[in-house]
Amino acid sequence: MTQRTALYARVSTTRQQEERTVASQLAVLEKAAEGMGLLVAAEHRYVDEGYSGSRLDRPDLDALRDAAADGLLDLVLVYAPDRLARNYVHQQLVLEELGKRGVQVHFLERPVSQKPEDLLLVQMQGVIAEYERAKILERTRRGRLHKVKSGQMLPFYNPPYGYRVVRTPQVPQSA
Repeated sequence: MTQRTALYARVSTTRQQEERTVASQLAVLEKAAEGMGLLVAAEHRYVDEGYSGSRLDRPDLDALRDAAADGLLDLVLVYAPDRLARNYVHQQLVLEELGKRGVQVHFLERPVSQKPEDLLLVQMQGVIAEYERAKILERTRRGRLHKVKSGQMLPFYNPPYGYRVVRTPQVPQSA
């Protein structure tokens, strides 16, 4: 029987999306599928570009979960656990949901068996990914705040919807 395989890739930021870093994930996933003798149908390539791994509501992840619920998948290839989710609870929820539907998840960065040690490792990676995300957010917040206080940038590159930037008029200096 041929395994019905899906690929899942994700990048968080608009910059990663513009730099097409998701393309490198897909290339590795496609090469791995080919090396395993698996064919991946075009409709089973799920890519969420510009969606944080801390959120569970991502369009292609939802579509992947729906395909699994409909019995259309046997295997999902993902580059690393943090590409699936950066929140430990979300990661475990998705893995458990897929497992209950008979769908195996294969991480390329570190393949996991059903041995307790491997399952513990995936859980630890999920916790570490969540920690890394929190640290990145804190460093970014501090860096932006420092730049704003030193006058290097506005607090928003683009103002939030419904707001506009009001600039202080420049007063000519007298000599």
